Amino acid sequence: MGLVVAAFAALALAGCGANNTSGSSADAPAVAPAPAQDNAQRGGGTPKQEQQSGTGEAQQAGTSAQQNRQLVRKATVELRAPDSDAVLSQVKDLVLAEGGYPAQERTQPNRASVTLMVPGDRLDRVMDSVSKLEGVEVGKRELQTEDVTEQIVDVEVRLANQRASVERVRGLLDRATTTAEITDIEAELTRRQSELESLQRRYETLKGQVALSTLTVVITATGEPVVVPEENEFLEAFAGGWNALLKAFGWLLVVLGGVLPFAVVLGLPTFGYLWWRRRRKAVAVASSSTP
Repeated sequence: MGLVVAAFAALALAGCGANNTSGSSADAPAVAPAPAQDNAQRGGGTPKQEQQSGTGEAQQAGTSAQQNRQLVRKATVELRAPDSDAVLSQVKDLVLAEGGYPAQERTQPNRASVTLMVPGDRLDRVMDSVSKLEGVEVGKRELQTEDVTEQIVDVEVRLANQRASVERVRGLLDRATTTAEITDIEAELTRRQSELESLQRRYETLKGQVALSTLTVVITATGEPVVVPEENEFLEAFAGGWNALLKAFGWLLVVLGGVLPFAVVLGLPTFGYLWWRRRRKAVAVASSSTP
């Protein structure tokens, strides 16, 4: 058991040290370049040449960093067209040709909308192509961009540390000698593997959002609205009243059907008794009136 406690303590210290190291590396300032004079003494270029070279390298590094940014992009385009269904079909064909696919679609009279997944590096081109469709008028274009570079880098570092942590626990499991040690180490290994899988899912989600941008296209028909004749209102009201009457009659039949069995069971004996009394009374009256 002492082996397990000591091993877990060593793992905890190693994990803290790794976190502190990565934090220190991220927070530490960049090392200043050597003075231009020293470079010149070692046979390098003049200070002016070194300054120009440094400026070019800085610009190149900035451009490279900009290109490597991990961006999650979501766009919305609202269109107006005479035939919303026809434009919807053209939009889907454009996206399929660019390697994307429709994820969700909804159609209504004179209106259609579709949510499309588009390769991130082709989103701008798809938006331009959609906006330039023949007979289409662009109502609104929106583009939202979220930089998730730091999130992805953070998850990558945590993934590497967690994989190393899992391997260390597996090494302890190989060296365990008692049942108690094996049980404790297996429980810890299960917990760390679960954390590793959670980080892996998070990483895949972020990379997927970067790889495929979301484009929502809403298409509204530009045709004149349909005017409902006034007589239709009367017909609709009449139809509504007739349906209400039929429903009421239906409920009445339901109630009657529920009461009828009781009426038969209780009504027949009651009717027979009343008939018998009336018959008996008539016989008595006839007998009393006979001389």
